[in-house]
Amino acid sequence: MMWRMETGYERDPAAFGQRTVMIAPSVLSANFGDMASGIRLIEQSKADWVHLDVMDGHFVPNLTFGPKMVKDLRPLTRLPFDAHLMVEQPEKMIGWFVDAGADHITFHFEATVHVHRLLQQIHSLKCKAGISIVPSTPASALTEVLSSVDLILVMTVNPGFGGQELIPECVSKVKQLHEMREQGAHDFLIVVDGGVNRQTAGLLKRAGADVLVTGSAFFAADNASDEVQHLRNG
Repeated sequence: MMWRMETGYERDPAAFGQRTVMIAPSVLSANFGDMASGIRLIEQSKADWVHLDVMDGHFVPNLTFGPKMVKDLRPLTRLPFDAHLMVEQPEKMIGWFVDAGADHITFHFEATVHVHRLLQQIHSLKCKAGISIVPSTPASALTEVLSSVDLILVMTVNPGFGGQELIPECVSKVKQLHEMREQGAHDFLIVVDGGVNRQTAGLLKRAGADVLVTGSAFFAADNASDEVQHLRNG
């Protein structure tokens, strides 16, 4: 895998597509009253992406933030912004988050009928296109769009809240997607979100994950830099 940013944010190409996993702290677990400090902590920890969990209170039972927050945070870092839209009718919101400064847009397979059209829409806006599946959706549901995605986000908890434990059965989906990628010579990253910590990182890496999203484990750590290194090394 060789894909990397094409958005103007300078990143080391070696950081993309290597077997060492990338770490994407989620600001869902940051202090919403001081998001700037959360972004600075992510930068200082030498993490790779900033993960933005956007929830609408309908697709998932929680409400977080909108594009204004993303726009205000964008000048604070050159790290890629990885926007995970856990929303109904994501096609209405994609342009908002691209304009706000998101580098990757990931929507849910379960949230729209016209998945391929939406992937095309994201690419037309010069953004990386991702698709996510909840624990009850099989990896095989994505067969027809594997050649059109830049990343696939596997939810290993039921989305909506941070601090949950990883659902063990979801790990097999990571392995299955890894095998599908190899067999089809596809070029997408496998992202895992939910219950990622020092106890589960190695298991997920061995299953084929390329990017680990971490929330409470990162922000509750005594030393964020050490936490990133532990997660990255698995």
